[in-house]
Amino acid sequence: MADAAAAPNADQYEEQHVHEVYEQIASHFSSTRYQAWPIVKSFMQELEPGTIGLDVGCGNGKYLAVNKDVFIVGSDRSSNLVKIAAQHEPHSAIIADSLVLPHQPGRFDFAICIAVIHHLSTPQRRQEAVKVILECLRDDGRALIYVWALEQKNSRRGWDEGDDQDVMVPWVLKTGKKNPMEDGATEKTFQRYYHLYRSGELEADVNAVGGGVVDSGYEKDNWWAICCKSESFTKASG
Repeated sequence: MADAAAAPNADQYEEQHVHEVYEQIASHFSSTRYQAWPIVKSFMQELEPGTIGLDVGCGNGKYLAVNKDVFIVGSDRSSNLVKIAAQHEPHSAIIADSLVLPHQPGRFDFAICIAVIHHLSTPQRRQEAVKVILECLRDDGRALIYVWALEQKNSRRGWDEGDDQDVMVPWVLKTGKKNPMEDGATEKTFQRYYHLYRSGELEADVNAVGGGVVDSGYEKDNWWAICCKSESFTKASG
């Protein structure tokens, strides 16, 4: 698959291969997303009580309730996922594009963006998403960003260095035989676009938009980075 940077209309491409897909699979997707990843959970639980943050691309809102002592504004492009996330009161969930967040700059103590930016189809759009998140933070704020890794040869998917970084990943939506789809089928396969990040690429995107990397690593076939607004910040040793 050619790098999506060559696509003339990236927003239309993502609408078809990301947004429309999640809108259709929202309920099934949500039923499979309920367990917090360890590093995300740790990041959330270490936040100071009373702090206010963002969950950009919150999906079904599974991270909104991890720390009951903070307040989170979740956002997602999928209206069907936002409806599910909105049930996690007292937190908020709104429909918003990760490239055009409707928040005042410099107002939030923290942000998380878990498995979202890899759905953007050009390097420029992925870097812009990082920039938009960092702009929402206070000067001492921190953001935790997760993306799928290219290097996951031990996973069931088997991708690794040398494979194409821009891929389509299937989601099989099944129904019971008593409740077939409109065409009579009992399952339908949707294809979702992903950009698989190689080692160091996420940190490079943070630095490219003037941000600093506080810490970074690998967890469950994902690269993650805790980042801040200042490019002068030196990554913690170790």
